[in-house]
Amino acid sequence: MITVSHLKKYYQRPVRQEGFLGSVRTLFSTKYETTQAVDDISFHIDEGEVVGYIGPNGAGKSTSIKMLCGILVPTSGDIKVNGLTPHENRMENARQIGAVFGQKTQLWWDVPVIESLRLFRDIYKVSGAQYKHNLELFNDLLDLHEFQNTPVRQLSLGQRMRADMAAALLHNPRLLFLDEPMIGVDVVVKERLRTFIQQINHERKVTVLLTTHDMIDIEKVCSRIMIIDHGRIVYDGNADQMRNQYGKQRTLVVEFEEHVPDFETPHAKIVKSEGRKKWFAFNRFETSPSSLIAHISTSYPILDLAVEEPEIEAIVRTIYQGTAEVA
Repeated sequence: MITVSHLKKYYQRPVRQEGFLGSVRTLFSTKYETTQAVDDISFHIDEGEVVGYIGPNGAGKSTSIKMLCGILVPTSGDIKVNGLTPHENRMENARQIGAVFGQKTQLWWDVPVIESLRLFRDIYKVSGAQYKHNLELFNDLLDLHEFQNTPVRQLSLGQRMRADMAAALLHNPRLLFLDEPMIGVDVVVKERLRTFIQQINHERKVTVLLTTHDMIDIEKVCSRIMIIDHGRIVYDGNADQMRNQYGKQRTLVVEFEEHVPDFETPHAKIVKSEGRKKWFAFNRFETSPSSLIAHISTSYPILDLAVEEPEIEAIVRTIYQGTAEVA
């Protein structure tokens, strides 16, 4: 569905000199500084995949997506979206993609939602039968009928995001770009949008590329995670692979039958103590939960226990900061 090979995007910005004389010199001999927004990335996304495309602010996410949409022209490299080169086949590419940008709406601000959808129907030449079927689907999954006759400017943020999602999928695109689609919405709307994305992907095999800073969205919706930082892909795999590769720390939670004092345990340390419960942090390459349990149980009776995996958000944060250790 998507093939990206050695993609680069550089920006040149004029360097302005200080003072009046500096401004005059700039007019006749402008110097430029080059910024590498995307620096030699390559990846392939199969049809029907749901991929989380994440990274810190300024990492190159939005620039990458704009090139995939055909909005920006790459400095070098090759992009194919379902066989098309986006910036060379903008019209054809636009017909096979849908996009939702959390900060902007594609709907007309002063007209009811249903009128915007009818206009999109005419723009994309959607048949009457397809339009009716999709509208029924959106009413069922997004409760669109609750506000379809309301002007967009009067919608809540959650309602607008649901309407934007409907507009992006009205013409049955094969690929859906979602850039922070759940920013600022409440937990109820978030869960509804997550369910909608999963169902559309399952039933229509729509390929989804999702950018977000919410790791819960990534874990619940995406089967694959790509991390971009300083214009380069630094990780490509699923959440379990990420935990295995970078998440060496585990936590053993033990509830004792009675209150016990803090004590030392080989290859583990107590990081939290609350009532009869204690949390032991350990390196999974130095010891195992069974060894810790065997050692602890010889001294104190255990009522219950659990092993906590490291949170994806904490692992991603260490990758961003460059402090992650590869297992």
